Amino acid sequence: MSRVYNFSAGPSMLPVPVLKKAAAEMLDYQGSGQSVAEMSHRSKEFEKIIQDAEALFRELMNIPDNYKVLFLQGGASTQFAAIPLNFMNGSGKADFILTGQWAKKAFSEAKKYGKAREVASSADKTFSYIPKTKKEDFDSEADYTYICLNNTIYGTIFHELPDTGDVPLIADISSCFLSEPLDISKFAMVYGGAQKNLGPAGLTICIIREDLLGKARDITPTMLDYQIMAENGSLYNTPPCYAIYMCKLNLEWIKELGGLEAMKEKNEKKAKVLYDFLDSSKMFKGTVVPEDRSLMNVPFVTGDDELDKKFVKAATEAGFVNLKGHRSVGGMRASIYNAMPLEGVEKLVAFMKAFEENNA
Repeated sequence: MSRVYNFSAGPSMLPVPVLKKAAAEMLDYQGSGQSVAEMSHRSKEFEKIIQDAEALFRELMNIPDNYKVLFLQGGASTQFAAIPLNFMNGSGKADFILTGQWAKKAFSEAKKYGKAREVASSADKTFSYIPKTKKEDFDSEADYTYICLNNTIYGTIFHELPDTGDVPLIADISSCFLSEPLDISKFAMVYGGAQKNLGPAGLTICIIREDLLGKARDITPTMLDYQIMAENGSLYNTPPCYAIYMCKLNLEWIKELGGLEAMKEKNEKKAKVLYDFLDSSKMFKGTVVPEDRSLMNVPFVTGDDELDKKFVKAATEAGFVNLKGHRSVGGMRASIYNAMPLEGVEKLVAFMKAFEENNA
C-alpha cells in the first residue's frame, strides 16, 4: 500500500528519511545489539541520545545558556497545572490571552491555583483572529502572561508577541515548534508536545529560563516540579526514551535541510499554495483573517455541512486523510507540518479544484 498524505493535527506524519532510519536501527542501534525501545535510560548509549537531542535543540533554536531544556512526559496539557504550580507563587496572579481551546484550558486550570485574568479574547468571532493588546492592558504585578502561540484548531498565530513589559511571557508552541526561527530570549518559558513537528506522541519539551526555577509551591507533585527535573537532567524517572530518540532524528533531519530558516522557507511555500487557492476559490473559504494565518494549520469550509462531509469522504478515498475539522468548529482543516511535502499540498489543491468543478 502506498503512503497517504496525512493532514492530521497530531499525531502527524513524520519525515520519510526519519522513519527509514528508525526502521534500520530498530533491531540494532549503532552496534549496541539492542533497540532504543528496550534500552536502559541509564545506559551510555541513551545518555548520548538525550545529550545529542538537547545539543541539537540549542543549536537549531539558538537557545541561550541560561535556559534549561527538559524532556518530559504527560503531554502539553499537564503543563497547564505545572506552570501555575511552579510560577504563580509571587503575587499569585497571571494574565491570559485567549485565542482558542488550549489557551482556554490552560486558563481554566490556572484558576485553581491563583487569580487568572483574561486580558483579551477572540472568542467573539470563533477565535478566527489574534486580539490586539497594549502594554498597559497587562498587570505589572502578574507572575506571568500566558499565550498559545499557534492555535492548532483555529489556524491563527501571533506574528507579533504581546508587549508585557517586565512580566515573564510563557507560550505553548506545540503546533509551531521548529517550523521557523523563534527568539527564545523573548520568553520565560516555551513548551510543546512532540507529536506535531518533533516525533511521536509521548514527549513534551519545556525550555525554561533558569531564574524561574526553584519557586514551586510545597504541594507541587515531584513529577511536576521543573527544578527537580532540571537537576536530574530529565532523568529523575524513566523518560519517554524512544520518543526522545525519534525527536533527535527529526532534529537531525531539520539540520540537514539547512535549519529553521530553510524550514520556514519550505513551510511558507506550502502554505502559499493552499492559501492562494482558498482566496481564489468560489467553493472553499479560509476561516482566518489573512494577517493572522498560521503556516501550520489551515481551516476552511464550503459553507454547507453536507458538502463538507462529501468532500472529506472523497478526499479520504483519494488518499488525503484526516482533513475533517475539529469537532468544536466543523468544516475542514489541513495541518501542513514540517514533514508534509510540497507535493502533498499541491496534490490536495488539485483535488480540491477538481471537486469544486464537479460539485459546482
